[in-house]
Amino acid sequence: MITDGQILDEAVRLVSEDVSVTLPVNGRSMLPFIIGGRESVILQKPHDVCVGDVVLAWVEGCRWVVHRIIRIDGDRVTLMGDGNIVGVEHCTMGDVKARVTHVVDAQGKPHDIYNRWRRMGARIWWYLRPIRRYLLFIYRKL
Repeated sequence: MITDGQILDEAVRLVSEDVSVTLPVNGRSMLPFIIGGRESVILQKPHDVCVGDVVLAWVEGCRWVVHRIIRIDGDRVTLMGDGNIVGVEHCTMGDVKARVTHVVDAQGKPHDIYNRWRRMGARIWWYLRPIRRYLLFIYRKL
C-alpha cells in the first residue's frame, strides 16, 4: 500500500525535475480559496516565491502543508492556511518544495490562483482575520 508520504515524496521529486504535478488536497485549512476533498492543486518548481504565494512545504520538520506564505525573513518562512484563525507554521526556504499555480475544481477546470481577483480576495481575507471564525462558520453552513 502506498502512503500519503510516499505520494508527496514522489510529487516533490517530479516538481524538482520541472514536471508539473496535480495533487488532490484534503482538509479545511485553505478555505475559502481551496476546498479540500473537492479540489486539487497544480504544483510547479518554486522559482522566486514571495509573500502571498501558496506553497507545498515541509514544516517544523514533521509534516507537509499547502499554505500561504505570510512572511519571509531571510531564509525563514512563515506560513498560514487561509482557513486558519491564528495558527502559523515555520520552515526554511529550502523546505518550500513547490509553488501552487492553479486550483483545479471538481469539474477538472484549472483556475489561476494568482489572477487579480484572487490576489485581491486573499489580501482582503488577510485583513479579516479578526472575524474569520464567524465568516468560516457561515461559509461551512452554506
